[in-house]
Order: sequence, then C-alpha cells, then structure tokens
Amino acid sequence: MARTLRLGVIGLGRAFTLMLPTFVADSRISLAGAADPRPEARRRFQSEFGVRTHATIAPLCADPSLDAVYIASPHQFHCEHAVAAARAGKHVLVEKPMALSLVDGQSMIDAAKNAGAQLIVGHSHSFDLPIRRTRELIASGDFGRLRMITAINFTDFIYRPRRPEELDSGAGGGVVLGQAVHQIDVVRLLAGGRVRSLRAHAAAFDAERPIEGAYSALLEFDDGAFASLTYSGYAHFDTDEFCEGIGELGVPTNTGDYGMARKRLAALRSPDEEVRIKTARNFGGADSPSSMPAATHHQHFGLLIASCEHADLRPTPTGVTIYADSEWRHETLPPPTVPRREVIDELYDAVVDAHRPIHDGEWGLATLEASLALLQSAREKREIVLQHQVALR
Repeated sequence: MARTLRLGVIGLGRAFTLMLPTFVADSRISLAGAADPRPEARRRFQSEFGVRTHATIAPLCADPSLDAVYIASPHQFHCEHAVAAARAGKHVLVEKPMALSLVDGQSMIDAAKNAGAQLIVGHSHSFDLPIRRTRELIASGDFGRLRMITAINFTDFIYRPRRPEELDSGAGGGVVLGQAVHQIDVVRLLAGGRVRSLRAHAAAFDAERPIEGAYSALLEFDDGAFASLTYSGYAHFDTDEFCEGIGELGVPTNTGDYGMARKRLAALRSPDEEVRIKTARNFGGADSPSSMPAATHHQHFGLLIASCEHADLRPTPTGVTIYADSEWRHETLPPPTVPRREVIDELYDAVVDAHRPIHDGEWGLATLEASLALLQSAREKREIVLQHQVALR
C-alpha cells in the first residue's frame, strides 16, 4: 500500500481553498492539522477533517505526526513560516511567490538544506500537464530549436476583493508578484530555465487601485531564445476566449458574468468592507463555497505559443496543438481526475522517494529574481541582467 503523507496547513485563505479539491481527491494526502488566526476557519477545518487546529504556527510545526507543511499564508509571511516549518523537521510546500526578497528566499533554501527537508515552490502553472507535455515536445528536438515564446493573459485580477497590502507592491501586491510568477515560471520551464536578461514596462491604469495592474516584458535566455509576456488585470478583454471558453481553473467560463468584478467592487462603501468581503469568501467564512466546481479541463494561464524552428506549439485546456511545417494536429491529453495532481506528484516523489523536485527552492528563487527584475526594470527603464538563474533539471 502506498504511503500517505500527513500534511499540515498554514493559512486557510483563498490559496488553500483552491488547493483543497486536490488534497481531498488525492489518496496520497491526509490533511492532518492546520493553523490560522481565524476561529471560524479553524472550526470548519476541525469539523470537516477531525484533526487539531491552532491559532499560531508553532504547535502545528511541532506536531511529530506531520510529514510536511503546506504554506498558504499571505506572501509577506512565507519566509517566516517556511523557515519555522523546516527547522521543525517538516518538508515544505509553499505557495508562489516563495518570498518577497531574494534574501528571504535564500533563507528558506538554507533552512530546508540544514534540516534535510524538501522545499517545493508551487502551485504555478508550470505544473500543468499541457505545459509539461509542451516541454517534452520541445526537448524531443523533433521541431528544431525553441526560438520564441509568446504568453498573453487578460483577467479581472485588479478588481477582485483585496486586503490593503495586496494593493501595495512593496508588500507583494499587484499583478507582478501575484501573476507574473506564473508566466515567468512557465516560460522558464519551456525554455530550459536560465534567463539572461529582462526588460519590462508596468503600469497602473486606475487611480483608485494604485498598484501595477498590467505589464509587458521581454526575456532573453542564455541560448538566445526569447519570450514576450503580457498581462492585464483590468477586467475588459478575457483571454479565456482564446482558451476554448475554459477558465484558468479548468472550468467553463460563464459569459454572463462579464463586468461582475467591477460591479461588485463599485458597490462596496469602504476599504474595510472590501476586506470583510474577501475574508468572508475564505475557507470557513460566511460566503465561502462548500465545494469548488469540478474541473473538466486542464488549468491554464491564458494564451501561450512556443515557437520552434519547425512548429508552433500551443498548450490548451485539452492538450497541445502542433502547427508544424506540413501538418496540423491536436494531441489530446486525458482530462484531469485530480485537479493540480502534478503538484502532489512532485511533493510525493520528493518526500517519499527522495527525488529532487523541479520546483525546488533554487528554481523558485530564480523565478522570484525574474519577477523582482520585472518591477525593477519597469521603474528604472533599463535592462536587468539576472544572477541567480538555474537550468531545468
């Protein structure tokens, strides 16, 4: 019988809500404890899973029955919580971005190494099966060298309910540390990992949401391949139109919801009310869903095209479409039975079989470096040469 990993959770907010269907559906995982300051979240977790919960992280990390800890707390706490978990001898799965600075990211790596613990950074969309399959097609060499990647995503990110720090780029808010990490992680995986330099622009279009809500970036890789990334979170065009009408989480988009994010935000009377609305939608809150819609397709992060010398490769919610020199075909992948199963595959293989994960601390640090460089390049209006990049293993 396969070993079951006993997993503790730090932070029962939105990120945990999105990963919960994975943890529940994957028989290799047993949710065995949680820490969150909100009593309503702790009560629901304890009721549903019959395990102890805590208001602080110390007793959770000290629990000798836990194999690993999933860190889904707000960005600014990732370093503190990951270091505490590693020092307590726990393997760590931490949400993206791994930290808010390279110094903090390195502290997390050092703590895990000193403890002999695995550190995995995710979920990012580079875990998605169509992205992995696209990488396999590139690596096969059947279509020549990878020369260019185009990644475009338009969403309503800026108008979703936010806490104050989520509208402060210095505290990890905005679309760069919240969303660019997905695009950067994806193109790094497809292109082999090592970004040489980056040049970017970023902008805030709405004075009432004074945070970067859009960016464009050009990344050059060590082998001369390059990638262009564009993102807008301003709730106008939606890239799901380019993705078979399937949303980011693998569920069909409801076209009748157009403009809903802006309308809901406009109806709020104060920033405090916005925080209350966001909190109410978190796990255990008054408006939190009892379950998430079942994913019928693979997840995605907008339109992506990997251009090789003899083909364009386009991952989609159903597989990978190949536009080659003399043929067009769509390679269909089996639909997901467990959403984000690939995250558990990597965690399980690392902890149980001691396999070095792709998305380890060094990989996460390289993605963080490129994300921070995007902000720096946009501010300073110059190219940034990167120093902490690692190759895909």
